Amino acid sequence: MYYLQFLLSNLGRKKVRTILTLLSIMIAFLLFGLLRSLAAAFDQGAEIAGEDRLISINKISLIQPLPEAYLAKVQALDGVDKATSANWFGGYYQEAKNQFPQFPVVADDYFDIYSNMISLPPEQMKAWKSNRIGVVIGEGLVKRFNWKIGDRIPLIGLFPREDGSTTWEFVVEGIYETKSKSADVNTMLMHYDYFDEARQYAKGTLGWLVIRVKDPKQAVQVATAVDALFSNSPAETKTSSEKEFAKSFAKQFGDIGLITTLILGAVFFTMLLVAGNTMAQSFRERIPELAILKTLGFSDRAVMIMVLMEAIAISLIGGLAGLLLAKLMITGAAVSMASTLPGLNLSGVMMLVGVGLMLAFGVLTGFIPALQGLRLNIVTALRRR
Repeated sequence: MYYLQFLLSNLGRKKVRTILTLLSIMIAFLLFGLLRSLAAAFDQGAEIAGEDRLISINKISLIQPLPEAYLAKVQALDGVDKATSANWFGGYYQEAKNQFPQFPVVADDYFDIYSNMISLPPEQMKAWKSNRIGVVIGEGLVKRFNWKIGDRIPLIGLFPREDGSTTWEFVVEGIYETKSKSADVNTMLMHYDYFDEARQYAKGTLGWLVIRVKDPKQAVQVATAVDALFSNSPAETKTSSEKEFAKSFAKQFGDIGLITTLILGAVFFTMLLVAGNTMAQSFRERIPELAILKTLGFSDRAVMIMVLMEAIAISLIGGLAGLLLAKLMITGAAVSMASTLPGLNLSGVMMLVGVGLMLAFGVLTGFIPALQGLRLNIVTALRRR
């Protein structure tokens, strides 16, 4: 009880300093929770076994195209139920900040393969297929830009048109409905035939192949067969699960795990210095009081433990607050990012790792002051009053 009273009393001695230290530690562990969850989501291996949809891309890079002839060859393989393709359009609406996914696809084939995730009313499908510049969009784009069926949408595309212009105009012909939480509601789908005919270069190429297998248990064999079919060709393929493909978009920008590790390393090193200096200053201010405690009968070890527990308490309070806030933020973000980062989650294991870091952080920042408390000489300390 005495130890707890001393601990609370010391924490409330300099309230502003304590609050600022707690906030600093909270932010450090908030970043830890967010960044490590993000890195884990990207690094999480998506097993091919049991997947009914596979994605085949150019083995060199996602941005390298595949010949259009590959589609028919893949469709003819044993174990393949249906195959289609998609391309990355890479456009934006009005301003560069208004970017969202746009995919040129074959209407019937694409909606057939993704029938368990999205659907389009028959009348809208008919209208879309009858309009070469028609597109269908998700509900997220409707809410974001207030678009409706019949609107003409100009996009600045990554691919120039044959006349050199990068402005493409489309007409909204449908709004697809989602059947799964993992379905992306912020995507625009356009006709591949129109896109391929109108673009200036890279005609007759595909971005990636979407393959539905007849038996999910044979997914590994089908993936191997696809890659073997195009081995030693100018455009070799890499076939993986759909989840792994979704993560490959972000991985094009770099090693997410290494980036987050470097950021967290810099943050925690800085916080270690700041918190360590704060604890050392707090100890120096209380040297005479600690000497009096020893005079009253508190052992050297008891004084050391009190100083160390104060550092650990500050680390735990601030760190737990940061991790809980990170958990709330990640839980909210996981719903909207389910299609691109299905593994986004602050796991229990990661929470335990965080608690372990808090304890280590507290011990490191409080070790030197605690050691000084253990060696504190009563006579020398009282002379400082």
